[in-house]
Amino acid sequence: MLFSSPAGNDLPYDDKLVEQGRNFANKIWNAFRLVKGWEIDSNLDSAANTSSIHWFENRFNQALAEISDHFEKFRISDALMATYKLVWGDFCSWYLEMIKPEYQKPIDQATYDKTIEIFEDILKILHPFMPFISEEIWHQIQDRKVEESLILAKWPEAKPFDYKITEDANQVFEVVSQIRNLRASKGMSPKEALDLTINTKRPELYQRFESVLVKLANLSSLNFAAKVENAMSFVVKADECFVPMGDSINIEEEKANLQKEIEYTKGFLASVMKKLSNERFVAGAPAQVVENEKKKQADAEAKIKALEESLAKLG
Repeated sequence: MLFSSPAGNDLPYDDKLVEQGRNFANKIWNAFRLVKGWEIDSNLDSAANTSSIHWFENRFNQALAEISDHFEKFRISDALMATYKLVWGDFCSWYLEMIKPEYQKPIDQATYDKTIEIFEDILKILHPFMPFISEEIWHQIQDRKVEESLILAKWPEAKPFDYKITEDANQVFEVVSQIRNLRASKGMSPKEALDLTINTKRPELYQRFESVLVKLANLSSLNFAAKVENAMSFVVKADECFVPMGDSINIEEEKANLQKEIEYTKGFLASVMKKLSNERFVAGAPAQVVENEKKKQADAEAKIKALEESLAKLG
């Protein structure tokens, strides 16, 4: 009910809203079963998961600041929405996939311990909205006395976070999503490893998350170069990504796809420029909101330039 009723809106009943809550509860329970089902090997090194853990800690503290702000302003539905996105999107869809060991293989002790710690913090912010499932999982994670119940636990402590780390991770996730979309459009098996070459001014961004890219996008190699022949390409921010496809690439189809994306991005840029040219918006909106719009403008302009360069390379 909270999720579907932002302040001031009526809420007509719909079975799909109940299903959404059920699906969310299932997602949380399955995440718990996944984590508790892992075998632990204390001899394994945790280095490969360092960047993933560091990212999620920053993302959690960023979300915690948003959620706390919503509570302070009595925007309860918004607080739940921020919690929902953190749990379903960031924790279940990305973090657990990033650190999950291969099938029937163990996980290192340090990553497991940190993941349990993260899960417990997530249960704390879920508890005001979903007290029964969160309390049940809280006691199944480890045996606890009545006085150690989740309802009595302290709210997670707000810690500083680096917004740039979450921004960089989002860029990497977009590359992963684009590669997955490419596989789907070409009918390729997810098990078929691909080479990825990126034309970027910031190779260190991708190198920092290299283990994540290789694992989630199933890459055989990650390289950096200005151009690759006979390759499918896509653009993320201002970075051009190439996936070699041998002789199977359709030049005309590639041109049409690039042109379509250029037109879409130009439309998006126009909507941003319309906001920024509105004096009332610029004068009345919080400084951070205006700054975010300016960043959207810069990103869209850089993406259009990169797309047009990609189109020109195809002749």
